[in-house]
Amino acid sequence: MKKGEKRKQELLKIAYDMFLTRGYENTSVDEIIEKAQIAKGTYYYHFQSKEQMLEEVIDMMIDSEIETAKQIIGMDISVPQKIVGIIASMKPTEVEQPIKDTLFQPENVLMHHKVRKQLIDVLTPLLSEVIQEGVDEGIFECDNIPERVKMLLIISDGTFNEGTFSERDISVFIDMTEKLLGAENGTMSFIYDLIDKSEMEGAQ
Repeated sequence: MKKGEKRKQELLKIAYDMFLTRGYENTSVDEIIEKAQIAKGTYYYHFQSKEQMLEEVIDMMIDSEIETAKQIIGMDISVPQKIVGIIASMKPTEVEQPIKDTLFQPENVLMHHKVRKQLIDVLTPLLSEVIQEGVDEGIFECDNIPERVKMLLIISDGTFNEGTFSERDISVFIDMTEKLLGAENGTMSFIYDLIDKSEMEGAQ
């Protein structure tokens, strides 16, 4: 890694730690510069703004999650366990929740949309590889796998990450997933445990 790129990665790590401990809104560029002990010009050589830095911090988080997901694909575990593991690996950890919350602020709506699209783009090939494994094992029976996976991710994101949803929504999504992948009834019931139910109707 070249010296300039190494310095940039160090700055991203510092920003990542400060965003987690102090929150994105409560962390200024000047404080990041002071923590890194660099000149202001060095900061703006690598980042045009704090918003760009946040975007690259999120990219760094996603890259780490992709590496974990790839390790899960290579494990000697069942297809359903791999699906659970991949989806779980792509979720921010509890300590990373402040960064995720920042994306839901009104001023970050464009960045939020971009991150959602990016997650679907990286998850589609990873999950498609596992679904193909399931087809080879006779668990699923379907073609056009990447298109089916992408459709499920879009519907899942729109249903369970936007506003409230009900138990019936979860049941219909599981039923739809099994039909879309050509799986037997009950095969994908584990999805129920993957869904964050904090926004489910009656959960408060």
